[in-house]
Amino acid sequence: MPRALDIARQRPRIPSLASELSTEDAIAVASFRAALRVFLRQTEQTARRAGLTPQRYLLLLMIKGARDGSERSTVTELADRLQLAQSTVTELVRRAEEAGLLDRAPSRSDGRVAYLHLSVEGERRLTQAVRNLAEERDELRIAFEQLESAPAAIS
Repeated sequence: MPRALDIARQRPRIPSLASELSTEDAIAVASFRAALRVFLRQTEQTARRAGLTPQRYLLLLMIKGARDGSERSTVTELADRLQLAQSTVTELVRRAEEAGLLDRAPSRSDGRVAYLHLSVEGERRLTQAVRNLAEERDELRIAFEQLESAPAAIS
């Protein structure tokens, strides 16, 4: 079991609002947070225009963008990456599969495991959404760079 001191060392230091957070730092963090919220909202709208719910957009993106480059994932991997309960991901996958956005293939080495990959239609819709978000990703990148170059180190 980790000691409290070890856990405290792993956490970033949070400045006290009364004495350590400068106005410049607060402006930088608030500006980045606003840019992040704009990005998330625009992502939701773009996903809907591509015929995807925001949740399905994220699901397809996590499958296509699998960490190992395989463009496939399991429900367990998705639950971890999406930070959702496995039962929630299972239902999300079921609905996406019914909508024709995903295909399922059994693992060759473990019969208990099924790999999910995008169908042709899922690929088409995800590509449309991702392409339409290029400008928003650039704006978010700029906002992050501005946060990183704020006058004081913000942790």
